[in-house]
Amino acid sequence: MRAATPHRVVVVGGGFGGLPATRLLARSKEFEITLIDRRNHHLFQPLLYQVATGILSPGQISPVLRHMLRKRSNVRVVLSEVHGFDLGRRIVRTTAAPGREIEFPYDSLIVAAGAGQSYFGHDEFALIAPGMKTIDDAMELRRRVYGALEIAESLSDDALTRFWMTFVVVGAGATGVELAGQIRELAARSLNRDFRRIDPATVRVILVDGGEEPLTNFGDRLAGRARRELEKMGVELQMGRRVVGVDPDGVDTENAQGDKSRVRAATTIWAAGVQASPLAGMLAESSGASTDRAGRIEVLADLSLPGHPEVFAVGDMASVQELPGVCEVAMQGGLHAANTIKRRLKGRDSLPFTYRDLGSAAAIGRFKSIVSFRGVRLSGLAGWAVWFFVHIGFLNGFGNRASTMVRWFRAMVGHARPERVFSVGHTGGDLSLPDDVKKRIMPHPFPAQAEGPATFAG
Repeated sequence: MRAATPHRVVVVGGGFGGLPATRLLARSKEFEITLIDRRNHHLFQPLLYQVATGILSPGQISPVLRHMLRKRSNVRVVLSEVHGFDLGRRIVRTTAAPGREIEFPYDSLIVAAGAGQSYFGHDEFALIAPGMKTIDDAMELRRRVYGALEIAESLSDDALTRFWMTFVVVGAGATGVELAGQIRELAARSLNRDFRRIDPATVRVILVDGGEEPLTNFGDRLAGRARRELEKMGVELQMGRRVVGVDPDGVDTENAQGDKSRVRAATTIWAAGVQASPLAGMLAESSGASTDRAGRIEVLADLSLPGHPEVFAVGDMASVQELPGVCEVAMQGGLHAANTIKRRLKGRDSLPFTYRDLGSAAAIGRFKSIVSFRGVRLSGLAGWAVWFFVHIGFLNGFGNRASTMVRWFRAMVGHARPERVFSVGHTGGDLSLPDDVKKRIMPHPFPAQAEGPATFAG
C-alpha cells in the first residue's frame, strides 16, 4: 500500500554514491528526495588528470546535477554545505549561500560525502603541492603545469630553466601514474613546436612513492609492466622513498634506511593518500560509531549506522569490509542503501552489502593501460581498449561521451591539447585543501557581503 505522504529521503553528496541512490529512489513517487551538495555538479574524478593536462574541458566530466535530474519532479537539488546532524530529531543542518542556516528533516538519510586529500599530518605541504580531487584542483594544476613552461621559455638562465621544467608527482597510485604519464606525453608530443627557446621534450617528470613499484595493487606482473612503460616514456621513478619535506624550491625524500635526498623542482603535485570527509566524524560523534585512521566511519553490514537504521554512510567516507575507495564501491553502496530503504518501506528486512569486484584499470599513457579483472591481466593496447570502454560507459550523458571520444582521438592519434587556457593568478575556488590553507587562498564567494549582511534601503 502506498504511504499517505511520501517518504522523505535526504541524500548528502551528488557523487558516485549519492547520484545513483537518488536516481533509483526517484523512480517511485513514494519518495520525496532532497539531494544536497556543496557543488552544483557531479564529478567523474578518474578523468580529472585529463582536465589538468589539457585534453578535456571541465564540463565534459562534470555535468550539472540540477540538469541531470530535471525530469524527476520528486527530487529537489540544493546547493548547500552540511555542517551538522541531529540524528535524534532526524535533521540535517546546512549553510547555504550567502551564509543562511537551513535545516532539512528526513525519514531516511544517505550520506555519501566522499574523501579529500590527506597530507599525513603535514597540511603545510598543501599550499605548495596541491592534490587533485575537484575541478578547481585540476584547473589549478593546469595553471601550474602550463605556467611553469611559459616561465621557463622567458628565462635566460639554464639552471633556472631546468628548475621550472622539473615536475615532481608524489604518489604512484593510479592518479599519480596517470598524471605523470600525461605530463610527459604533453611535453614530448603535443608541445614540440610551440616554444622557441626551450625544448619541451626535456621536461623532467619525477614520480616518488614509498612502495617498491608503481600501481602495486595491480600485482607484481602488471606493476612491473607499468614501471617499464613509464621509464620508456621518460618518467623518472624514485620508488622506496617517502616525502619528508616540501617547499617552493623542491621536495626532500627519505628511504627506509634513513638516507635523505633532495629534488629541486618548481612544481610539486600531491597524489598520495586520502582522508574521509569531515562529515564522517560528525556522524560518528552523533551516533557513537567509531572511525578508522583515515577518518572513515565504521558502519554495519547493511551500511547503516549503529543505533540508527535509517541513516546510511556509503563510499569513500565509510569503512566497509576493508574495500578500497574507488567509484565502483561508492556506486554499489549507494544503490544498496537505496534498495534497503525501498525494502523497509515494504516491510522487508535489510540485507548485508555485497561488493561485486568489477576490476581495476589505469592508463599509463597513449594506448597504454593495465587492467586487472578476476584473475585476468591485460596491458598495452588490449588494456587500453578495456580502459576506454569502461570510462566511456561510466561518463554521464551521450554528448559528454561523444565529445570525449573526439578529444581522445585528437590527443592520442594526433597531437592536440585543445584545453590549454589557464589563469595567470590563483583563483581559489572550491579546492580540496585543508581548511586552514583554504582560508589563506580562497576568495569570499560573495565579496559584497564579506564584511557583513547586506542591507536594503526602501
